[in-house]
Amino acid sequence: MATKKDYYELLGVQKGAGDDEIKKSYRKLALKYHPDKNPGDKAAEEKFKEISEAYAVLSDKEKRAQYDTYGMGGFQQRYSEEDIFKGFNMGDLFKDLGFGGNDIFSMIFGRTGGAGGGRGGARGRGAGQRQQGYDYGDFITREQPEGPAAGLDLHYELEIPFMDAVRGTQKRISFTTPHGADEVSVKIPAGISTGKKLRLQGKGNGDPRTGRQGDLYITVKVGDHPVFKKTGHDLYVTKEIKITDAVFGTEIEVPSIDGHKRVKIPAGIKSNAKVRLKGLGVPDLEKGAAGDQYIEVIVDIPKKLTDKQKTLLEDLRREGL
Repeated sequence: MATKKDYYELLGVQKGAGDDEIKKSYRKLALKYHPDKNPGDKAAEEKFKEISEAYAVLSDKEKRAQYDTYGMGGFQQRYSEEDIFKGFNMGDLFKDLGFGGNDIFSMIFGRTGGAGGGRGGARGRGAGQRQQGYDYGDFITREQPEGPAAGLDLHYELEIPFMDAVRGTQKRISFTTPHGADEVSVKIPAGISTGKKLRLQGKGNGDPRTGRQGDLYITVKVGDHPVFKKTGHDLYVTKEIKITDAVFGTEIEVPSIDGHKRVKIPAGIKSNAKVRLKGLGVPDLEKGAAGDQYIEVIVDIPKKLTDKQKTLLEDLRREGL
């Protein structure tokens, strides 16, 4: 899933646009960039992919709500390309425009239908679907081959702890094939996120007639963390401070993926303000650099005060504070 542009911007509509306006805009753009009208034009084909991804998200109530809440970075952590296009049927719309049905998606996305696979096990998937991967040791970035070999592939869902996903780890997994149980060692790269897929070449089913061997595709699911919240490649930690510390400034200790850090809180900070710790976020698999960590500061307003505290605060109020 390569789209980085804002989905609303891609379709030329405002964030609050209604369903009819979004559909109308997509129809107009699809008519302009459809591959049938631009044979051999790679730029038009890429534009068609982008607007189709945007429409697949914005035309779905649940996906649109997730996108509006988390933005592009957070949304792409939660949805793979396969998730975005699951159930996305453009047949009737394309026929209205004078084109064929969903065959265009098979051609430019390499897709044939909905997702398959299961947790803690492996099974084959229909031909023509492509998977994403990352090049780490035995893992291959090339797309899943189309045709008979694709039906030999196995799929496995692997859930890992939050910190293992941040730092990278090695896991040993067991899965079932038609020929019995198998076990492999899996290298998990630092910075991997939910929905990403790793490809282990030659670990799928074999075709006894041709000798062709399928691959094992491992879909990663990252568990939650009790302290850190992740958005894109950035990490967030919430810390409460006293009113006096907010007024005069203070220094607090906060957790990070590199251990506890002493962080200065500037005088006059407001509640819900953020303090940035550069480079202490999650590694970016594509760019190599890490994201940042943010401390969300909450100023604690006490519900109960001692008589002395009330007197002091009354004095401050009379002084105009």
